[in-house]
Amino acid sequence: MSLQGKKALVTGGSRGIGAAIAKRLAADGATVAITYAGNKAAADATAAAIERAGGTAFAFQADAANPASQRAGVEQAVAALGGLDVLVHNAGVAEFSPIEQDTDELYDRQFGVNVKGLHVGTRAALPHLSDGGRIILIGSVSGELAFPSTATYSATKAAVAALARGWAKDLAARNILVNTVQPGPIDTDLNPADGEFAQQMTAFIPLGRYGTVEEIAGAVAFLAGPDATYITGTTINIDGGAAA
Repeated sequence: MSLQGKKALVTGGSRGIGAAIAKRLAADGATVAITYAGNKAAADATAAAIERAGGTAFAFQADAANPASQRAGVEQAVAALGGLDVLVHNAGVAEFSPIEQDTDELYDRQFGVNVKGLHVGTRAALPHLSDGGRIILIGSVSGELAFPSTATYSATKAAVAALARGWAKDLAARNILVNTVQPGPIDTDLNPADGEFAQQMTAFIPLGRYGTVEEIAGAVAFLAGPDATYITGTTINIDGGAAA
């Protein structure tokens, strides 16, 4: 129970990686709030699973693409939690297209959610975040690696890592640690290990397999916990060696 007594907010926590992170933080003792854009049933299911396991969880609707909604979700979560010690930004979108087919709308949506939504949410959370708290951003190895049709998405994830490096310096005086976790291909319902792209993707992974959501959650729990007190401004790739 390394996070006993801590209060954590996970954006985009209704399913997949976000849900796994929320469950792991709760299992380690934290009281957890999650936000979701539209899938209330999945968010409620994640919160219920945490409660069944003996934890405490809350779920709030917040659209990271809408600054007012994002701020309101953070405020609701902080009020329910009674404070904030750990902020995990997981909410994100991925819409792939080659440059010849890219559009203003695709560009704006991805930067709006993946970068601006994260920026807005962090600024909303900072007045409530305890000194010595943690901010953990979920990026992607796509921020370092080039794949066909992913340039705009990759650019957003490169920006995420850059924000973390800068914020680590901005917030060092408060001992708030800011780090980025960059998943590689992870087995989720949106990108299953037996899906149509899996064989192609696995060829690039030295370990020869997709990762699991629990492996991402474990890295986040480490960064949120007492063994990571001298780690800030760092990017950790959880990718089976793909970006090595």
